[in-house]
Amino acid sequence: MRFVEAGADERPRIERLLREFDLPVSDLDSSPVRLFVAYDDGQFVGVGGLERYGPDALLRSVAVPDALRGEGLGTGLYREIETRAREDGIERLYLLTETAEGFFSELGFQSIDRDEAPDTIRETTEFGELCSDTATCMRKVVG
Repeated sequence: MRFVEAGADERPRIERLLREFDLPVSDLDSSPVRLFVAYDDGQFVGVGGLERYGPDALLRSVAVPDALRGEGLGTGLYREIETRAREDGIERLYLLTETAEGFFSELGFQSIDRDEAPDTIRETTEFGELCSDTATCMRKVVG
């Protein structure tokens, strides 16, 4: 699998995939999100991102097309993002999910109360506007 930071030419494909899973796209241009894409044998196989705030980051929009789910691509994509986060000095990853708590638990994330997330994370557009109050908040120490 080849893993690269997303370029402008990949943006339409990324947005289509995120919309397919009802993941937020409206703030991608206004927040400090770094998007990464994965390719396998030249085929686009997934996306994920990091929205960094000092030693903390919000894990954003890890998604793999439905037809490719169950092949370990999501796990591989996440592991690459975690490696990048650690190399960049990020110590903790946070996320909100309504459908993938089990997946992220298997990757070492733990559910926490939203109030336990630092202010910088709670003040993001994703926390404040885009995700419902019923979304599960999760954290993982990576650094």
